[in-house]
Amino acid sequence: MRIGAESNTRPLRSVLVKTPEASHRSQTEISRVWRDLNYPAEPLYDEAVAEHLAFITCLEEAGAEVWSLPADPATGPDSIFVHDPLIVTRLGAILCRMGKHARSGEPGAAERWLSDVGIPVLGRVEGAGTLEGGDLIWLDDRSVAVGEGYRTNAEGIRQLQKILEPLVDEVIAVPLPHWTGPQDCLHLMSLVSPIDEGLAVVYSPLLAVPFRQVLERRGIQLVEVPESEFETMGCNVLALGPRRCLMLEGNPITQRQLEHAGASVTTYVGKELSLKGGGGPTCLTRPLLRD
Repeated sequence: MRIGAESNTRPLRSVLVKTPEASHRSQTEISRVWRDLNYPAEPLYDEAVAEHLAFITCLEEAGAEVWSLPADPATGPDSIFVHDPLIVTRLGAILCRMGKHARSGEPGAAERWLSDVGIPVLGRVEGAGTLEGGDLIWLDDRSVAVGEGYRTNAEGIRQLQKILEPLVDEVIAVPLPHWTGPQDCLHLMSLVSPIDEGLAVVYSPLLAVPFRQVLERRGIQLVEVPESEFETMGCNVLALGPRRCLMLEGNPITQRQLEHAGASVTTYVGKELSLKGGGGPTCLTRPLLRD
């Protein structure tokens, strides 16, 4: 299998997902655990299955080959958000160490799948380090930004920088706000979604000023998500290629601004899949290959 995704915006050729059948397993299972996972409401299993099938169709119609993680007893419903337990580079995968305790089994499950399909492991975050994939953004071929907050800590970033030494020259740590506290999920990609080398969606009210200035100095046009669309994940947008993107239905202001900036936008229904679980299209996918 060809791998390499050192970009957030190049054409998406191969991508990993995990279905509700493999993550949620059943309505009975999701009914038992959704409160413990801090979901705002109980996802409806059958509807989530249907929404995910339509989501996969969007990926395939964009030209991506879709791979699926199998069910694993060490994981739960959060494992549908496959972006977080691993990072994939042309030299191999990096296994994260989850900041959310309920997700601690996910990197091991991902490693078992990597072994099955023959993808090498470049490195792993261990010990006191924590790192989740949703906190990493590729700014260009040789530099990354990593959010430092409740899910990714300074030790995790230090270990990541060591692992990435053959690939990058610069790792920028970006402080994340407390927001609603450690029980909720706030990744750097909750606040920034690159759409092209010179275009990104941002939610500035929660974005650190120095990092916002980094984006501006790089000449990146910023599409500002309004407060009314932050909770509905207007800032969580998956680039299918340069200025081609997939976003959650129900964010018309952000969608219009993206289209005005020259982007083509596809939307998907994610009432059960995304809104009730707290993860948008970037969370639901782990790019394996971007040209």
